[in-house]
Amino acid sequence: MTMPMTNESEELSEIRRAVRALCDGFPGEYWRAKDASREYPGEFVDALTKAGFLAALIPEEFGGSGLSLDAAAVIMEEIQATGCNGSSAHAQMYIMNTLLKYGSDEQKSEYLPRIARGELRLQAFGVSEPTSGTDTLSLKTRAVLDGDEYVISGQKIWTSRAEHSDLMLLLARSTPREQVEKKTEGLSIFLVNMQDALKNGMSIKPIRTMMNHSSCEVFFDDLRIPASALVGEEGKGFRYILSGMNAERILIAAECIGDAKWFIEQAKNYAGDRNVFARPIGQNQGVQFPIARCYAQMRAAELMVHHAAHVYDEGGNPGAEANMAKLLASEASWAAADMCVQTFGGFGFAEEYDVERKFREARLYTVAPISTNLILSYLAEHVLGLPRSY
Repeated sequence: MTMPMTNESEELSEIRRAVRALCDGFPGEYWRAKDASREYPGEFVDALTKAGFLAALIPEEFGGSGLSLDAAAVIMEEIQATGCNGSSAHAQMYIMNTLLKYGSDEQKSEYLPRIARGELRLQAFGVSEPTSGTDTLSLKTRAVLDGDEYVISGQKIWTSRAEHSDLMLLLARSTPREQVEKKTEGLSIFLVNMQDALKNGMSIKPIRTMMNHSSCEVFFDDLRIPASALVGEEGKGFRYILSGMNAERILIAAECIGDAKWFIEQAKNYAGDRNVFARPIGQNQGVQFPIARCYAQMRAAELMVHHAAHVYDEGGNPGAEANMAKLLASEASWAAADMCVQTFGGFGFAEEYDVERKFREARLYTVAPISTNLILSYLAEHVLGLPRSY
């Protein structure tokens, strides 16, 4: 059973049906096996690619579908709502924005058709570093121009899917921070060929986490890349990624809505079927009220997610909307996850029901890709006009 919005267009409803039909081929046992072995779900990503879903935001002229961000959000939401995990592929959606908006004609012509056909994966986004975390302007990875090449030195962390991507969008400092007038200047974006880089100074170290997220550290030891790998103008990279970060937050918020729907559906069905003291446990208000509350919380967050996507699609600046969508959706998802475990009781901890796996996966999104506290700081400063807190 799916839970689309009541006023949804037929186009979006059809996308939901198509995504769900694909995901039906990847049931819980598939994900449990991947989780147990910490394997990348390559078959699932290949199926999404073949169906054209990962090329949703690529314009038709480059072989994509040219869909709106709102449609892309529906794709990612429905993946999660079926019990699958879109984190194995979601980066290709939001990374695409930077290449589409700021890449050269040559870069777009060279890479976008091959990404749309599934010949290349653009899944890695190198931004966070061990010493700076979400303080992006303090990153230390350097890119020094040497003739017709840039020399990259430094380290990235939490670069998910680095082992399974052909291309990485990399943010590095091309001008030392003390030499720029504004701290937002001097950062540049590069499109790195991962296979070439692995032979030329880049190394990858997987990080084992509580969920199967393919997280990695990436090290750059005087990696040389062609100057043509620069995306847009040198020194403008921070501004470039801001728009992409809004898309990222909206899409991940949509995933959280999908997770919340999955948890609510599982809890509702279990509460209706499970009999204790000769009656369904869902007949008890102590069980049904938390499920109903999570449903209301999810629906409210869902409205904000689609509102943020509409603002983005209409060319506005959805900074506040994207952040609120991420905040509300991640909290709705986590509330639904906790409620679902409580509804299932001991069975919620059994692998065969998939609740414990999805519970672990859902916990991530109140922390990443941006923490709740930083969202609240953004809203306090930029929306409410309070003094900057950091």
